[in-house]
Amino acid sequence: MTEPEKRKQLTKYKALATGLFVLMVCIFILSTYFQKHTSYVWLGYLHAFSEAAMVGALADWFAVTALFHYPMGIKIPHTNLIENSKQKIGNNLGDFVVENFVSAENLRPPIERMKISEYLSAWLIKDKNQKELIGEVFILLRSIVHQFNDQEIKHFISSKIEEVGNHIKINHILGNSILYLLEKEEQQPLISLLSSKIKFYILENQSFIQEKVRQNSSTLIPKFVKHTIAHKIVVGLADFFEDIEKNENHQVRVEISSNLYQLTHELMTSNRWEGELNKIKKSFLHKEKLDKYATDIWNSIRQTLLEELNNEDSKMRTYARKNIQKWVVSFSQNKLQQSKIDRWMRFHIYRISLKNRVKVSELIRTTVANWEGRQLSQKLELEVGKDLQFIRVNGTLVGGLVGVIIYTLVHFMN
Repeated sequence: MTEPEKRKQLTKYKALATGLFVLMVCIFILSTYFQKHTSYVWLGYLHAFSEAAMVGALADWFAVTALFHYPMGIKIPHTNLIENSKQKIGNNLGDFVVENFVSAENLRPPIERMKISEYLSAWLIKDKNQKELIGEVFILLRSIVHQFNDQEIKHFISSKIEEVGNHIKINHILGNSILYLLEKEEQQPLISLLSSKIKFYILENQSFIQEKVRQNSSTLIPKFVKHTIAHKIVVGLADFFEDIEKNENHQVRVEISSNLYQLTHELMTSNRWEGELNKIKKSFLHKEKLDKYATDIWNSIRQTLLEELNNEDSKMRTYARKNIQKWVVSFSQNKLQQSKIDRWMRFHIYRISLKNRVKVSELIRTTVANWEGRQLSQKLELEVGKDLQFIRVNGTLVGGLVGVIIYTLVHFMN
């Protein structure tokens, strides 16, 4: 029920209790008047009822009003109790809650009955809830991404690249890489490919090679001799590279591998190579370039993240849905895991509840203390005021009945 509705209800029942009091006043006046002019016996009972009812109504009105207000604005001692005893109410309420609700004997039974795993499994197995969960998580992630400080992240990326780069020895990385390839014999396919390509190039361009031979030969040599020499050179070169291509133990292959091993050793031990490669590294680790690298990296990551988080059919959402579905199916069938989770949750809920029971009392005290006295009084009156108006009604009726009983006893005694 909303606060306006509670206020309307309180006003209604206040009017009921007050109206009953006014009715008793009217009955009292009329019965007094008619007693002087008639001799009806029943008027005495009616007069006694209305008189006692007025007293009961006024007494209960005073008692109820004294809880929340000064009666008729008069600052009578021990009235307006809620507002004047705010701190005491907060302290007593905090102690009452802790002693009667947050005690070990009261907490243990409901916590022991908790089956969080069953509830979690039953909730997550529904597609609607899975979609809602993923949606909320993605909204949270999107909010986090938007709240990132771009400049700080770019500076972080730039500093990490610089930090890692300064500790990297390119000559060792390059040397170890080549050594790894050599140990795996990965240079052999490359040599075969190059030999094949060179042979193909020679055969495809033999006319060009022959022409170059003729141009660079002596004019005294006949043309057919030049042509024969050029042809033999082309065929010889093609055969040479074909032999390298097909013969895995060819001397050229051995020499190339040997030279590569030698290059690897020089890369890892030579100060010249280390210096040259460090110059190249420093050119890449220049501040302006680092800032550009960091900006490009972060912009790419940020854009990709936001696209994945905003797109309902993104790979990230699909991956999340699939994994949640797999986990739910597996979890719902794994009673041992459910039991472990339940025990873990119960233990920590119980431990945290007992550990923070004093804080519950402090929270209630602080909350009540922070309320204004008038505000607290109004809140409580809205909550219980309706029932207190029935006390006024009951006081009126009970007072009237007591008055009739007393009047009857006195009448018979006389």
